[in-house]
Amino acid sequence: MATPREKLMAEAQKRILISDGAFGTEIQNWKLSEADYAGDLGLSHEQKGNNDILALTKPEVPEAITRAYLEAGSDIVETNTFSANRISQADYGAEHLVREINIASAQLARKACDEFESRDGRPRFVAGAIGPTNKTLSLSPDVNDPGYREIDFDYLKDVYREQVDALVEGGADFILIETVFDTLNAKAGIMAVLEAEQALGRDLPIQLSMTLTDLSGRNLSGHTVEAFWHAVRHAKPLTIGLNCSFGAEQLKPHVKSLSAICDTLIMVYPNAGLPNELGEYDEAPETTAKLVGEWAKNGQVNVLGGCCGSTPAHIKAMADAVKGIDPRAIPETPRVTRLAGLEPMTMAA
Repeated sequence: MATPREKLMAEAQKRILISDGAFGTEIQNWKLSEADYAGDLGLSHEQKGNNDILALTKPEVPEAITRAYLEAGSDIVETNTFSANRISQADYGAEHLVREINIASAQLARKACDEFESRDGRPRFVAGAIGPTNKTLSLSPDVNDPGYREIDFDYLKDVYREQVDALVEGGADFILIETVFDTLNAKAGIMAVLEAEQALGRDLPIQLSMTLTDLSGRNLSGHTVEAFWHAVRHAKPLTIGLNCSFGAEQLKPHVKSLSAICDTLIMVYPNAGLPNELGEYDEAPETTAKLVGEWAKNGQVNVLGGCCGSTPAHIKAMADAVKGIDPRAIPETPRVTRLAGLEPMTMAA
């Protein structure tokens, strides 16, 4: 029986695959109350805004959103677990529910994917989503003490391991370490997945997605997209790419750079343009689809989706726009020593 990695690679050779879109902005459309979020869990803190807890208190909301994306054409759907970790859930007094939230969210996505696959035989995949937390390993939060760190590497690795184990238990195919603003945070996530993989005794594919903090193409810890790739290639990610921060127009040169150097699948899911003065995203689905369609025509992507502000309509428009376009061919890269500081360093053979 084919493994999830083998199944996805086989599908990715046939066509450009489609991921899903935003959860946060879609959840906002439900206009949920505090009671909706809190349910009967009896938690000490207010829960409004804790989107991850809905897997326990109002599962019909993330389920409806997941199904809408599958109806729109998604091959891969993420679990609604961006902040379902001990650090982020502590803000809501719900850190003791991390395992339950992740298992429930993964089970919800797994059930929907299996149902859609049974209809037409087309494989659907669950990506267990892991966000960056609001802590950083590379930078000090205290301007007067550059050496200070709120947490250390081992602690963050353990936080991620708890989430990874629960996502796998719930049925996730891959672990998506996304919105990477700090490369060292991503490495803690990678270590957690590798440890979980060893405990499982089987392959547990990693997906990595970097987010840029400025148009020069660096994340918050200062790495360029090329340096980021050099820093994480050892993890043999199933996909690598970019998400959030900007719309497709702003990501264009960085998608081109990443596509040329990575010997794995490229997955990009931009915001629906830039936010307006009210902080809302109003780029039309057809506009986003046309922009990402250019990447497809240029042979630069293997998987496309959407981040903040994107909707099922955006995903459907993307799926329609890239239908029939050949997926990016994975390049063969020469074996040389590649290192990464903030900039990439390649040592010629």
